[in-house]
Amino acid sequence: MTVRVPRAKKLPLSNSGALSLFPVGCGSAFSKKLYQNNFLIVKGDDHCMVDCGTRTPEALFRLGRPVTEIDNWLITHSHADHIGGLEEVMLMNRYVARRKPTAIIGAAYQEVLWNASLKGGNEPNEVHDGVGLQFGDFWRIRRPTWLSGYPRETTHIVLGSIDIKTVRTRHYPEQASDWTDSAYSIGLILDDRILFTGDTQFDLDLLTGYDELFGFEFIFHDVQFMKGGIHASLDELCTLPASLKSRILLMHYPDSADDHRSRVKAEGFAGFVRQGAFYVFD
Repeated sequence: MTVRVPRAKKLPLSNSGALSLFPVGCGSAFSKKLYQNNFLIVKGDDHCMVDCGTRTPEALFRLGRPVTEIDNWLITHSHADHIGGLEEVMLMNRYVARRKPTAIIGAAYQEVLWNASLKGGNEPNEVHDGVGLQFGDFWRIRRPTWLSGYPRETTHIVLGSIDIKTVRTRHYPEQASDWTDSAYSIGLILDDRILFTGDTQFDLDLLTGYDELFGFEFIFHDVQFMKGGIHASLDELCTLPASLKSRILLMHYPDSADDHRSRVKAEGFAGFVRQGAFYVFD
């Protein structure tokens, strides 16, 4: 893995063919120093934006990319730091760019995302034959396919040169005992090489079960510095075996991350994710 800061004024949406992850933001939901933990995947001529929080359109604009230039979107779950910018994406594409970006989304989650989060600000903008706008009026929809034989619900889609598997996570509510009684939330497996946990509570079975299957080169894992709640705590992650910690890059962290850098290094983690840099896997 190499870490490269782009020199171009515009955030590149293509490269020579290496799998690359770019944290548009790496902060927690309420970070004031960092943008929200939303990532761009780039490989060859293909790209996909993972999540779109309330500040992500601003972050992309500052990187020289209005939201209308992002072709593909994948949403991991329905918290505002992951979907709060989607209304801007939808309205700007429909009324300014006059185009439909692609949403990679399962049918069940599409219904939840639309009815519980996006419908109010989007459906009433037009009425045709007595019916307001629907999700498909804004998006070109691609469905992942179900994969059998995995430890938990896992789906698959190939986006050009990028192979993406989605894996259910145990994120919220706090009282969820495992992924089966959690609200919809997913992590990603990229090219069978990289695990991106998305948001999750500490979930040893997720890490060890899928690492045994894939032997991940690196794991991008969210972290918080308090106990309890709906994210894995640093204390919990420190209990992992050294073989896992050495491959874990910590993301979705609060503004107080600097207070914990010495411990993260001493515990043998790969470090904190850096906002605004490409993580390149040749």
